[in-house]
Amino acid sequence: MPSSLGHVTTDAARRYAKQFASHFGRKIPVEETPDGGHRLAFQETEVVLQPADDHLLIRVTSPDGTTLTTIQDVVSSHLERFGRRNELTITWEA
Repeated sequence: MPSSLGHVTTDAARRYAKQFASHFGRKIPVEETPDGGHRLAFQETEVVLQPADDHLLIRVTSPDGTTLTTIQDVVSSHLERFGRRNELTITWEA
């Protein structure tokens, strides 16, 4: 299964992870992880948000490359919109 890792530099990682999970929690299954992160289930694709003190890591695992790209775009557009004032950007790596 293809996967990618996104990195967002921010000192408000927990807040953005919680906001993202809360936003999508009305539409898809979301669970909090023991480390204070969140796991979201977009049909066959899993998104895990792992906040740290100075960054947010986002791991996306998907059944195929096309779906992976689509979910990356969804994650990016929402997080960048939530963090517009702080000019959040996500750097993705395979």
